[in-house]
Amino acid sequence: MKIIYAFLLLFPCVSISAQQKVIQLYDNTAPGSEKWTWEEKENDSNSINTKVVYDVVHPTLTVFPPDAAVAATGTAVIVCPGGGFHILSINSEGFDVAKWLVKKGVTVFVLKYRLAHSLTNNPVKELMAKLGTKEFENEIAPVVPLAIADGREAVAYVRKHAAEYGVATDRIGIIGFSAGGTVAAIAAYGYTPQNRPDFAAPIYGYVPPALSKNIPQDAPPMFIVAASDDQLGLAPQSIDLYNKWIASKHSAEIHIYSKGGHGFGMRKQNIPSDSWIDRYGDWLDVLGLLKPKK
Repeated sequence: MKIIYAFLLLFPCVSISAQQKVIQLYDNTAPGSEKWTWEEKENDSNSINTKVVYDVVHPTLTVFPPDAAVAATGTAVIVCPGGGFHILSINSEGFDVAKWLVKKGVTVFVLKYRLAHSLTNNPVKELMAKLGTKEFENEIAPVVPLAIADGREAVAYVRKHAAEYGVATDRIGIIGFSAGGTVAAIAAYGYTPQNRPDFAAPIYGYVPPALSKNIPQDAPPMFIVAASDDQLGLAPQSIDLYNKWIASKHSAEIHIYSKGGHGFGMRKQNIPSDSWIDRYGDWLDVLGLLKPKK
């Protein structure tokens, strides 16, 4: 099953300020994981030399309000880091993205969605050992739907509380990386009026065929990014998603870089893929989402 290749993220990063507001996504235990008894943890001593979050049981949204130096746009973006549904690359694909967007007047909510349970205190090593195995497939199979549910719930939460955060109810989007790209992409399928994203951006994500068969008639605009030299071979999946979106007469933009690898996130590699976030900003601007709503 190709999904086993899609979600490993490897990057250096910086820490979040302790001042950010953190919201519990569900009032009570998240549906489907009532029997989970472990606790969320962080690890920054691992083979990929970056902080990761793991063992997420209670999904949260970390709120980044717009930079006070710029005009608030009323646009909100939910950011979904990746990590094979075992870890979250919380900085390069989460907090660093938020810090870029708030300078454009966007309100950002970084999502920690539910993950497979790690049995050791080195989740990166554990994940590496499992990749490509039947054990890995079996572990993520029940977790992927829960992570997707968390993405949808995040959209619904932000819409319900839009006035509280100065957000327009028709300007709520989602972006995700690798495994988080799956969460973001599937949010654009099978939604309700409450959890429909107004725009979506899967970044080097994988879209499971079983979950992406019918594109809705009112599907949101989509922004897609990948690299041809993605070690996990995901560029063709991004191209296929773009082609399907265009064939169904919906708006889409795609950027495929010749180099960048998998999981470049906000890392600086001194190659053109470093500028993907600028192209994302251009796309938001074209949609009118970086201008205050009148």
